[in-house]
Parts: sequence; C-alpha cells; structure tokens
Amino acid sequence: MAGSDADREKSCCCSCCTPLISLGVVVLMYWAIFQPHQIRARVDYAELSSLSVSNASSGSSPSPVTVSYHVAVNLSLYNPSKRVGIYYDTLDAALRYRGAVLSPAASAASPAEFHQRRKAGRAVRLVFDGERVAVPGDAGTQLDGEVRAKAELGLELSVEARVRYVFGIVKVRQRPAVWCALSIPVPPVPGGLGVLGSGDRCRVKYR
Repeated sequence: MAGSDADREKSCCCSCCTPLISLGVVVLMYWAIFQPHQIRARVDYAELSSLSVSNASSGSSPSPVTVSYHVAVNLSLYNPSKRVGIYYDTLDAALRYRGAVLSPAASAASPAEFHQRRKAGRAVRLVFDGERVAVPGDAGTQLDGEVRAKAELGLELSVEARVRYVFGIVKVRQRPAVWCALSIPVPPVPGGLGVLGSGDRCRVKYR
C-alpha cells in the first residue's frame, strides 16, 4: 500500500509540473525565435503657443503661479522587431514641469490606437491644453522666471502605453513607459509660437 501511495504522489507531481514545463518551453521558444524588441521613441517636433503666466497675490498670502498654454507634440514610435507586430491599445500622456503636473492627460491623441508592423515607425500627435493650471512652490517660481526671461521652457513628456506583441496566435501584453525632455523656446510675443524640432531619443522602460 505504501508503494502505491508513493506512486500516486509521483504521478500527481508529474501531472502538475508537465503543463508548467511545457509553458516555459513555449515562452523560451517565442523569445528565441521571434525576438520582440523594446520600442524606441523620439520627439520629432513640438510647438508651444497661447502661453500666459499669472502670479497674482492676495494680501500677505501669495497665490500659486498659474499658467495657460497649448502644447502639441509629434512623438515618433518605432518597432525594431523583425518578426513581431505591436498593437497599441492605450496611450496615456501627461505633461510636467520640474515634476509638477501641468496636464494629467492629453486633450487629444492621434491616433489613439493603432497597429505597428515589423521594422516600422509611426508618428503620434499629442495635444495638451491647460487653462489656469496652478504650479505651486519653487516650480511655479521657476516657471514664471523662464517665461519672463523669454528663454527655453523645459517640459517633461511622459507616456504610459499598453501594447500587445503579436505573432500569429501568440500574444504578449506589455506596459512600456516613455519619458522625453522638451526644451521649447518661449514665444517672443503673447500669442506667438515656440517650435522645437529635435529628434532626440526618449527613455523607454517596461513595467
């Protein structure tokens, strides 16, 4: 009886481990054969317009600096994989100034969803509109100084994406995060236009 019980335990262990081993082999074969690579990103073009900054104070308590703006960014995404296409399901973009959030979400993203073929690039246009956005503390003071000096405005673009690497019936979901530094010239006159054409690479990390 003891021998039969041991045989049953071994049989159960084998039946449980076999699917896990098979799954591991499939995953290794997928990565070895199809070789999906991390996406690459760069900013091709950015424009800043309708920029105004207010630093009003009320009595002895200064109010936070507020800023109104229109920023449009052309972000180029590239799929370097030779055998695997990528489906972009969501693109959640935010605009920041020295860590302070100016816009938690793009007012427009075109296209919002798309398929990217192998060894192919795709430009995505992200538009941000802010109306009297409060920028508190030192970040607000620095923002006010940069705009008054009519220098370059240093902004940060972050994009959280949800993608699917697809080859045939095999699909792997990933969440790449893109971070780009933007230094856009401040428009010389109210209502003017500051344009950045950089082509600088952005940082991409997978979560």
